[in-house]
Amino acid sequence: MTKESSLYQLNRPARYLGGERGSVSKDHNQVEVSFALAFPDVYEVGMSHIGSAILYRVLNDKPWIAAERSYAPWPDREAQLRNDKAPLTTLESGRALAEFDIIGFSLQYELSYSNVLLMLDLSDLSMRASERGEQAPLVVVGGPCAFNPEPLADFIDCAVIGDGEDAVVELCDAVRASRAAGENRAALLRRLANIEGIYVPSHFTVSYLPDGRITEITPADPQQPKVRRRVLADLDSAPYPEQPIVPFLQTIHDRVAVEVARGCTRGCRFCQAGYIYRPVRERQPETVRKLVEELLRNSGYDEVSLLSLSTGDYSAIEALMQDLMGCYADQRVAISLPSLRVGSLTPELMNEIKKVRKTGFTLAPEAGSERLRQVINKGILAEDLVESSRTAFELGWRIIKLYFMIGLPTETEDDLAELVNLAARVKAAGRGTQGGADVNVSVSTFVPKAHTPFQWEAQIGLDETLRRQAMLREALKKKRMRLKWHDAELSLLEGVFARGDRRLGEVLEAAVKLGCRFDGWRDHFRWDLWQEAFATSGLDPVWYLRRRLPGETLPWDHIDAGVTKDFLLREYQAALLGKATPDCRHGQCSYCGLCDFETVRPRLSDRRQQQPPPTAAETAMPAQGQPEMLPKVRLTLTKTGRTASLSHLEYMTLVHRAVRRAGLPIRYSAGFHPAPRISFGDALPLGVASEAEIIDLELTAWCEPLEVRERLNREFPEGVTILKAEAWPRKGAAPANSIVAATFKVPLPDGVNEHLGDRLAMFLAQDQVIAERTKKHRSEEIDLRPWAMDLKLEDGLLWMKMHSGSPLFLAAYLLERDVEEVRSLGIFKTAIELKDGETQVDL
Repeated sequence: MTKESSLYQLNRPARYLGGERGSVSKDHNQVEVSFALAFPDVYEVGMSHIGSAILYRVLNDKPWIAAERSYAPWPDREAQLRNDKAPLTTLESGRALAEFDIIGFSLQYELSYSNVLLMLDLSDLSMRASERGEQAPLVVVGGPCAFNPEPLADFIDCAVIGDGEDAVVELCDAVRASRAAGENRAALLRRLANIEGIYVPSHFTVSYLPDGRITEITPADPQQPKVRRRVLADLDSAPYPEQPIVPFLQTIHDRVAVEVARGCTRGCRFCQAGYIYRPVRERQPETVRKLVEELLRNSGYDEVSLLSLSTGDYSAIEALMQDLMGCYADQRVAISLPSLRVGSLTPELMNEIKKVRKTGFTLAPEAGSERLRQVINKGILAEDLVESSRTAFELGWRIIKLYFMIGLPTETEDDLAELVNLAARVKAAGRGTQGGADVNVSVSTFVPKAHTPFQWEAQIGLDETLRRQAMLREALKKKRMRLKWHDAELSLLEGVFARGDRRLGEVLEAAVKLGCRFDGWRDHFRWDLWQEAFATSGLDPVWYLRRRLPGETLPWDHIDAGVTKDFLLREYQAALLGKATPDCRHGQCSYCGLCDFETVRPRLSDRRQQQPPPTAAETAMPAQGQPEMLPKVRLTLTKTGRTASLSHLEYMTLVHRAVRRAGLPIRYSAGFHPAPRISFGDALPLGVASEAEIIDLELTAWCEPLEVRERLNREFPEGVTILKAEAWPRKGAAPANSIVAATFKVPLPDGVNEHLGDRLAMFLAQDQVIAERTKKHRSEEIDLRPWAMDLKLEDGLLWMKMHSGSPLFLAAYLLERDVEEVRSLGIFKTAIELKDGETQVDL
């Protein structure tokens, strides 16, 4: 059984294939350090994380480092690995994670911690660092959750605190140097601890009071009492993955992503990212434009997302949007801004946004009352929010999504009532606009985070969360609005680990052994198992939600995020007094303690650094004038190897993106959502390979079939190759309607019925062959006889010439085997027959 066929029984096997365009495979015998970038969530989530993509490029740019990817396997894949006693591997080389020098986990969310331990366990590695041998990989973590890595301290060797672009290379260099010096693990860790931004948990000892509070965090080296966060000074010159990995399947953020800025100094007191990613560093507009151009050319995507913590605050956002829209609107490329702030929304910016996205408009006031927004330093006026909403409705948006938090410090019943009233005002702002207006309200529970002014605050408990959710649900229902909410149990567990200490390691390990994984996914979260793990470990989760005193030693006090504890305490006191702190990017320094104003300082883009927008003639797609006069181009191509594991939709997406990368003048349909005029044949069942797939392309300007073939073959991945390209009648039948027969060869399984030949003859001799199959959990009877035109045994293969139907189900019936067993045999479509009169066009 091949690797691909072993995946056919899984949900979305393309998660585990590898070989995507843009992925890098190196000979491990030719490199000095191997690095497995492990993301503790499913492939679709991990592939949407731009930080991992940046590190993948940074590491693989070094010829002496091989960086590969691995993701948390979905439960069906985990069960398969355990059943086969096979280890978790990387996508690029299929090597076990245990064979790498370094395994680096990206920690984006506290509820992914169970998946970290799961991936170690599936790699045949001990979960606890103290139980791993000298030859085991170095286990490293990074990302925002690494700013309080204490709940994972017993399981990791070190953590990268802060920006990773430079730190990961220095870490790899230290591993290389340590190996050359013949050092043991303890010496390597001492070497790593000397790198700025590298935290080694085993170099710190934590002491506790009987009630669980920390008395002292003692460093092994008194000269290194704290670990200082690593800061990338200049984002504009930093490396970026211009040749992105293009997934076979749809990911959470299925588009080109360009980080236009890093850091935010708006000073929202609940927002951890606003404090740990300071200062604001922006890329220059020309840099952004060049990146967009390269990424679109190398990916085939038709949407660009401009990323930052608040993209609307990017200094040159209006000019940049006008520039990009001028470049790409006629090429049917959408430009999206995922993070917008009411204070940064101008009518001009909203007008640019509405050109490409009018499905939903999201605003985050966070709190319902003016008073509470002052407490959290969210400088949004209700009038501005309502006015922005009115403008959005007038520009054509039909749904506005409002995001709030409940349980914020000092929140009262009046604040919750104001939340409902504000949502009602936003809905009322859309009255009278074309098509009406709707408002969806979403609430999450406030979770205090480390290194924020609210790190000392209490988090509301389970019962109180449920009570406030119910109150809002009923109040909004009366206003004819819907409420979405974050599960209370998930928020509680997030809060426990967000401000947790090392003692939680015992709980985490117990939970994983009980079966906890994918805790951030509602369908997989098992609160009952977590309760059992807490009870077994003798810890009360509610204790971790308590208010901390300002003088208390916090579990993360030895991690220096750059922003001083004194500043955070001043901000906490200002919050309780309802005082605002202005944004320092354009005004007075707020003395947070981070910047040295030489290397580390705000770096804003130059609003004047803009090229003139291109003219329509420069950017227009090839004219669609009289495309009906052009013949189509018909392609005959393969779908073999790993691409046989793709669904029909994934195969179509692969072709669409290849056509865009090849720059072919493809014709688009009319309407609000124009689609490329590419016609496919009938869908192949997953696992069935083919060398006889046909596709028709409709072009707006003639391109010789041979050129189409050559250009597309350069863009297709291994397993997809155009065998023939020819001009085809413009009014000819679509591929699905052209085919009258298809021939499949089926390898025979072991133990096949020795009377199979007689069974085939009997099948062909009958007028009707009734079989039962299950479809969408319902049984139905179908007549298989019209499907088959001819059946025969030859060269140890079953040959089926079919007019219609599923080759998998027909083969399973004939072989008297289960459909899933037959799927793994390697059925191959070898030829097709077209209707009489369907011929190529002579040019």
